[in-house]
Amino acid sequence: MSALPHLRGLLPRRSDYAELSRSWRADLMAGLTVGIVALPLALGFGISSGAGAEAGIVTAVVAGFVAAVFGGSHIQVSGPTGAMVVVLAPIVAAHGIGAVALLSLMAGLILLITGIARMGRAVALIPWPVIEGFTLGIAAIIFLQQVPALTGAEGELSTNVIVAALQSVTRLELDYALWALLCVAIVVACMLGLPRIHRSIPASLVGIIVATTVTTLAGAPLAVIGELPHSLPAPVLPSVSLGLLGELALPALTVAALAGIESLLSVRVAASMSSKGRYEADRELVGQGLASIGAGLFGGMPATGAIARTAVNLRAGARTRVAAGFHSVVLLAIILFAAAPVGMVPLAALAGVLMMTALRMVQRRTAMSILRSTKPDALAFVVTAVVTISVDLIFAVIIGVVVAGFFAVRSLARAAGVRREELPGEPVDGDDKIALLRIKGPLMFAAADRVSEAVTGQQGVSVVILAMSQLQVVDATGAHTLGEMVTALERRGVTVLIKGVLPSHKGLFERLGVMKALRHQKHLFPHLAPALEHARSHVARERDAAMAVSR
Repeated sequence: MSALPHLRGLLPRRSDYAELSRSWRADLMAGLTVGIVALPLALGFGISSGAGAEAGIVTAVVAGFVAAVFGGSHIQVSGPTGAMVVVLAPIVAAHGIGAVALLSLMAGLILLITGIARMGRAVALIPWPVIEGFTLGIAAIIFLQQVPALTGAEGELSTNVIVAALQSVTRLELDYALWALLCVAIVVACMLGLPRIHRSIPASLVGIIVATTVTTLAGAPLAVIGELPHSLPAPVLPSVSLGLLGELALPALTVAALAGIESLLSVRVAASMSSKGRYEADRELVGQGLASIGAGLFGGMPATGAIARTAVNLRAGARTRVAAGFHSVVLLAIILFAAAPVGMVPLAALAGVLMMTALRMVQRRTAMSILRSTKPDALAFVVTAVVTISVDLIFAVIIGVVVAGFFAVRSLARAAGVRREELPGEPVDGDDKIALLRIKGPLMFAAADRVSEAVTGQQGVSVVILAMSQLQVVDATGAHTLGEMVTALERRGVTVLIKGVLPSHKGLFERLGVMKALRHQKHLFPHLAPALEHARSHVARERDAAMAVSR
């Protein structure tokens, strides 16, 4: 694909709205539904990240709209997410809130470049158990992040969520904690009970309204969101210095990697739910990059595709990207006309919403099925989850992929082997001096030594025929080792014939000297019959020569 058509394919086009004339009512209703669902999540994730409620709502408005227009999915809804919160919280603690906007710009630019560079399909390389372990780890972190909001603990807490949760429990203020737990209980009861009455009821929003009303009337001593902006802030470039750019370079790569992974996983899941979920991976990265750049300019935080909101959008009947765009309009209207009452919401009520969100991220059946599948997959799942919680999200994905890759390579290596076969046809005198060795499976670095030992360990033979037609995959190590096998046998006076080299392997063998290692270029055969005939004639000549010497 040439560059120009590829770049054109990353831009919005008229076909994005081909169904709008028939679907606009459904799209607007879906956007309204998602906007109501997204409000408490945007506020909660903004606060949990340390960037503040304003950053969360601004990100949902700006990034949500930009990603809807430029993204690669018709139904993806973007904004602040739990996974991004987990990454941002330690960055905010280390560099301050002022660095978030610049970080968002940097991460967005990286995503934009990866989309233009056609790296959208890279997420397919992440194994399913790693993805699920990653999700489980994120859910645990989101849940633990809410514990300090329920205890009323004061003073600085550790950047490690497990330690911070334990610290906050040891500093628990009983009166505060009881009111906070009441808020959580109200929110949880609404989120569990109201959908049973009718699925269209915005349960989390109703729970927050009830909890806010009860605690406000009772004069509960709970921390609240506080003052929110009554409009979007004006776009402005964040302050930049070379020192800060250097300090944020690695965090920006981490954020960009997470945003790309989570967004592409989200559209992958959406695509499995409905035909409306079709997506273009590279365009999705470009859209998410522009969304984070836009959010950064307005003082927001990096955004990603959000599977929970995307699923709600899909179930609510969305058919075009107008639904996701309208969800941002709904949130903007709340900023303009309802900022004051929203500012009265207790943080404990938002903590209840996020705790339920975290619990719903954990699919018990999925986890159990992975744990019961194979030991390597179960190990990759557990290791990824543990490292996500205890160390770092991106590091966890890398470790998970390495663990899964190690066992995959080991499994492939075990499939490689050498088998000595009987010679076809009627036996001929001297056939015991010919070894027909069939190399099968993948000849790669993990199996090369074992295959080499089996081939070069042949004793009492004058000719070795290496049958290669069942050799599936060969890497550079395998080809190099094959050349060394031929050389080792020839040095011992054993003639090597190679039969059935596949066309896909021939070029690699020639470049790495396998053909040159043969005693003669005529020792390369396409089929077994001429190779066997040549081997038998060679043995016969050796026998005749030995008899002549003995006379």
